Amino acid sequence: MSANHLPIRKLYTLVDETHTVLGERDPDGYLRKVVCCAVIKNPYAGQPLAHDLSLLVTPSEELGTLLGRLAAEALGQPVESYGKAAIVGLAGEQEHAVACITSTFGNAFRTAIGGGKAWIPSNTKLGAPGTSIDIPLAFKDELWVRSHYDTVEVRIPDAPLPDEIVVAVAVANRGRLFHRLGGLSKAEALQRTTEK
Repeated sequence: MSANHLPIRKLYTLVDETHTVLGERDPDGYLRKVVCCAVIKNPYAGQPLAHDLSLLVTPSEELGTLLGRLAAEALGQPVESYGKAAIVGLAGEQEHAVACITSTFGNAFRTAIGGGKAWIPSNTKLGAPGTSIDIPLAFKDELWVRSHYDTVEVRIPDAPLPDEIVVAVAVANRGRLFHRLGGLSKAEALQRTTEK
């Protein structure tokens, strides 16, 4: 399988579902987070510094669509929050990871999960196989909804190899369990959106 000239070695999905906090069940239900990753070949690995990274940016649109669709399917309910991340192998540089998750990728990801108006939080790093990364999450329609600030950690035991990049998206069905620190609520954010 490939995504528009980005060969995919592996797809990896993680489902993290939390039902209680300190033995208590949240009356609003459980929190389900899904991470979907693609392990892709890095066309710039081991090469001199390249100023044009379009070999990663351009095909990332198809990758955003694929990972967004897989994440939405695995979540099995409407997406409320999202995030993205990438880990580049040691024969590459951090800029290669960033190139995979620019707005070209992000816009396709948004469309695949059913929309979103807010900036997508992200994280990138350089790492060896098994390196973990925390993917930040935020409410998909308004960044300032404090109840949805969260993270989910992912690692793939055999990736990224030196000439690979792990590209990941994360989605969740709601905000944190028992969120109670105030701030702009989801309902207020949605009302603002409809008034614009």
